[in-house]
Amino acid sequence: MTGKTDSYDVIIIGAGPAGSQIAYKLAGMGHSVGVVERKESLKGAVCCTGLVSWECVDEFSIPENVIYRWVNSAKLFLPSGKPIQIWRDVPQVAVLNRSAFNQAWAERAQKVGAEYLFSSDVRGIERGQNKTKIIASQRGEMITLQSRVVVVTTGFGSHLLGELDLGGVGDFVMGAQTEVETKNIDEIEVYFGNEIAPAFFAWLVPTLPGKALVGLLSRYNPPAYLRKLLASLSAEGKLSSADVKLTYGGVPLKPLPHTHDDSLLVVGTAAGQVKPITGGGIYFGLMCADIAVNTLHRALETDNLSASGLAGYERTWRRKLGRELTTGYWARKVYEMLGDRQVDRFFRLLESRGMIDELRQAKELSFDWHAGIIARVMGQKLFARAASSIKKPFNFRGRPVQKKKR
Repeated sequence: MTGKTDSYDVIIIGAGPAGSQIAYKLAGMGHSVGVVERKESLKGAVCCTGLVSWECVDEFSIPENVIYRWVNSAKLFLPSGKPIQIWRDVPQVAVLNRSAFNQAWAERAQKVGAEYLFSSDVRGIERGQNKTKIIASQRGEMITLQSRVVVVTTGFGSHLLGELDLGGVGDFVMGAQTEVETKNIDEIEVYFGNEIAPAFFAWLVPTLPGKALVGLLSRYNPPAYLRKLLASLSAEGKLSSADVKLTYGGVPLKPLPHTHDDSLLVVGTAAGQVKPITGGGIYFGLMCADIAVNTLHRALETDNLSASGLAGYERTWRRKLGRELTTGYWARKVYEMLGDRQVDRFFRLLESRGMIDELRQAKELSFDWHAGIIARVMGQKLFARAASSIKKPFNFRGRPVQKKKR
């Protein structure tokens, strides 16, 4: 048996930034919007470092009161332990308070009429010709919700995607992170090496004075590698204590094969709209949320919520982000093939040839758009040799490979 039934134009499953962005804009256009979130509130810790570019802050008017600090430099530690300093003259990256950001985005949507249903765990979705039913458990009671269209913005790992038959993300990595008390740390530090984060990287990101986030990505056992890193940083005197609670999360490295169907869209991390190089998904998720809003508004107004009526969403976001995601993924796979000595050699090569300074000074290169950077470094022989052994849909200049005509 189920309890009450509520009906909406749009139900969004997941109250992260992408879901709340869609809720805010659609509710502001006059559509009835329900947001279903399994958590009791948005105040808890989030396994996300919250780094976004100034472009993202500017484009989406992110308020200063959810930004911990602005950053214009970072120190990279190679597998050998050698540090490389990178910087720009003006701040490039904002460190968001992710919990405060999530709350602010949800409150903004609620003010224009979006209804949030917390402590609601979606158990199933039943799509019909004119209405879609969402079955959820809300504080021990089964409820049924109805909508004309459903948007899934659950983040990584939801069982719903498998049930909706949209395919899997194809490749992913797990991450672990924690908040720590620091000593005299005022700059982002990034650590490379297979003894630290195999084939990926770890980070120390200052937030408030005396506070920082420490985390890493790894194909396997990220908690063990993070505990080891915390002990090492504590022994170096950078942390007050290594005895902290960890949070965990998954990061898709490839997008879903399909992100739309009849009365259905998938947006943000759930769709795999994530930078494969860094694992960051806030900016791309917000951009795709706006694309989804435009498509949904037209489809709701014309009452055409079929797969063909919603196909414009997928066409538009893939046209905007497809090259970035494809190029970034294959660069990621190439990096995974390099050993620690090769990584050291690669960075030393970039440094000796002045490419690090060149990249630092190139105004057209961005924290969020990596294809241009990849195109420049792919020409280096060490990287190119590793890349040549991988079948890839682009050449070393980042342009799609053209198939030969027969």
